Amino acid sequence: MAATPVDASIRVPGSKSITNRAFVLAALSAGPTLIREPLDSRDARLMLDALTAMGARCERVAEGVRVHPVTTGAETAATPGETVEVAMGNAGTVARFTPALAALGTHDVRFDGDAAIRRRPVGPLLRALAELGADIDDDGRGAPPFIVHGRGGLPGGSVELDSSASSQFLSALLLVAPATERGVTVRLVGSAPPSEPHIAMTLDMLRRFGARPERSGTEFHVPPAPLSCPDYTVEPDLSTAAPFVLAPLLAGGAVRVAGWPDETTQPGDWLRSLVGELGGSAVLDDAGLTVTGSGAVRGADLDLHEVGELTPAVAAVLCFADRPSVISGVAHLRGHETDRLAALATELGALGGNVTETEDGLRISPVPLHSGTFRTYEDHRLVMTGALLGLRVPGVEVENPGTVAKTFPGFVPAWERLVNRPRD
Repeated sequence: MAATPVDASIRVPGSKSITNRAFVLAALSAGPTLIREPLDSRDARLMLDALTAMGARCERVAEGVRVHPVTTGAETAATPGETVEVAMGNAGTVARFTPALAALGTHDVRFDGDAAIRRRPVGPLLRALAELGADIDDDGRGAPPFIVHGRGGLPGGSVELDSSASSQFLSALLLVAPATERGVTVRLVGSAPPSEPHIAMTLDMLRRFGARPERSGTEFHVPPAPLSCPDYTVEPDLSTAAPFVLAPLLAGGAVRVAGWPDETTQPGDWLRSLVGELGGSAVLDDAGLTVTGSGAVRGADLDLHEVGELTPAVAAVLCFADRPSVISGVAHLRGHETDRLAALATELGALGGNVTETEDGLRISPVPLHSGTFRTYEDHRLVMTGALLGLRVPGVEVENPGTVAKTFPGFVPAWERLVNRPRD
């Protein structure tokens, strides 16, 4: 628990979402790409390992990571006739973004990962890839493990896609589209995908690498095009900054987040307006974002459909608000690293909280919390949730904090510096 108001400066690592999109686009480019300030975490390393298994060459250099592209018929570590293995861990971006790349190659590639990844939805994407010409064997499960039989290219074409469970389905098709023979046209069906900012991120990065994506409402088209971006710099991960941004609301004081961009497609940028709605202040200048708070939190009814990944941290803060609050629009969180809505209701309840699940979110009524173990279900965002709770509740023990290495390997020491700063 923070004994005094917080007063800290923090620099968070590169965005996971941007890093792994950049790695994929670099692997599809005509020449090598130097990716500066990428995230170095389990998910990012799994992506690089997957690209390497399929024939890319990825080398760490002083400035970041240089990715040399995969080419049709590229040599892999596998001998002729041998199946290439890609380990996805529990990385959604690896599970969704790399299967199409395997279709461009000439090997059979088997995808599998942690037990949790087998529960995360991927069926709509696999069906769409099959309609675009990929040869995929999943035994009808629509889930890992599955095998992509490389045929030396992907025809492309038009497809309907239900991306309501994850915007990554749509992004996966758009990212590979420039490398297909005819390009790809996607018409969305079903409910709107969560996290519109991540779709905007994908379109923006495609343009940065030389593609020409077009959008008309729920229809997207990306024609074939050579990709090239010799030098690309990754922004700081604003969603990973969430516990630091929100800490002054619970403990009082100030936190400065260095390098916060003036303009970005990252959904985490919404934190700037959220801080004011919950009773704090956020000021952006050339040095970054400075957040101040008094330790008093205003309750709110929040639709987080576009920024669902912030839900765990926001839920922790709302447990200490001045009135009941509601989080809505995040039913898709049931298909993340764990069922985040069920996990939050269960674990906050175990500490004495009054948190109930709704059809698409949580209802939170502030009551005193007590000490105990906060289980994290191998979910990095839940580790951050438990850390926030500890600012106000003595004796909260966060289970398996090392899980946070998925997106921020240095989170634990950075958080310890925040809460244990020397007294004046």
